[in-house]
Amino acid sequence: MKQLEILATLWPEMPHYTYFAKDDRISAIRLNTAMADVVTLPGLLKQAIDQSYGTPLYFDIKGRQLRITEVLPNEEHLECRLNHPVSVKTPTPVLFKAGADGALLDHIEEDGYKLVFRGGPKFNLLPGESLHIRHPSLVVGGALFTEQQLAFIEAAKNAGINKYMLSYAGNNAEIEEFRKHVGTAEIIAKIEDKKGLDFVNTSYKKTKNTGLLTARGDLFVEVDRPHEILQATKDIIKADPDAIVGSRLLLSVTEEAVPSCADLNEMAWLIDQNYYRFMFCDGLCLKKESLDRAINILSAVYNAIEEEQNKPMYTKFGIPFKK
Repeated sequence: MKQLEILATLWPEMPHYTYFAKDDRISAIRLNTAMADVVTLPGLLKQAIDQSYGTPLYFDIKGRQLRITEVLPNEEHLECRLNHPVSVKTPTPVLFKAGADGALLDHIEEDGYKLVFRGGPKFNLLPGESLHIRHPSLVVGGALFTEQQLAFIEAAKNAGINKYMLSYAGNNAEIEEFRKHVGTAEIIAKIEDKKGLDFVNTSYKKTKNTGLLTARGDLFVEVDRPHEILQATKDIIKADPDAIVGSRLLLSVTEEAVPSCADLNEMAWLIDQNYYRFMFCDGLCLKKESLDRAINILSAVYNAIEEEQNKPMYTKFGIPFKK
């Protein structure tokens, strides 16, 4: 088995950022820019690097991921603007909060940037939050990178960042367009929808400075049926033996000190699929105690499986077995 690698999603403003940056159990830190702004980002990147203790930093760029830029005031129904223009056959359901909430999209205005719903979701929405339009007629238009994301890339380059993640990567052309901005830096393509899975299964070719990430937070919402996440997980590690698996990992420890049986079994299944690089999501990493527990639990499971695999084989009546 390869050596276990653990990535944490942290931000330099978090009180426990430095604690985990200098923790030998952490292999890298992902900087999620979902709620960042152009004005404060350069200072935060400097802080992140200065307090990283040499831990590698991955800077997450959003690409074609749909995100809310503005929630418009309306007492009768939800109206919001997006970062990318879209076209889709309406009416159609739209999901929010990682699939836990939703509303019916009635129609689209302002050349695809404004969504008008019938009613609204149960919970309030904020600028920066993502959403999911799963209808097969969906087309996401506009440039790959918004002006904000281009400014983020420039700030990251100026800070000396040389590792990146590209959300909702869907083809080689998008990776190459990103490379025009970041040169020979490492690019991890986050696979988060069916377009990304088609890319993995048809045309992705692993190179020295590219890789894949099984981004299950969004991918689980985007697949047609929930159980399809299993084959997707297998397809990605087959295409890239060094793929990272992220999100929806050990979420039970955010509520309880003892992990659920299901979480432990899932860790073992992912390891059995040959994953050795794991990335914990934003929610789990918000609290020092939760992240600390998750690291210890994953390490214990991984070490136990490795120890079992390394046991010597014996034979009895010609039949191999382990003591």
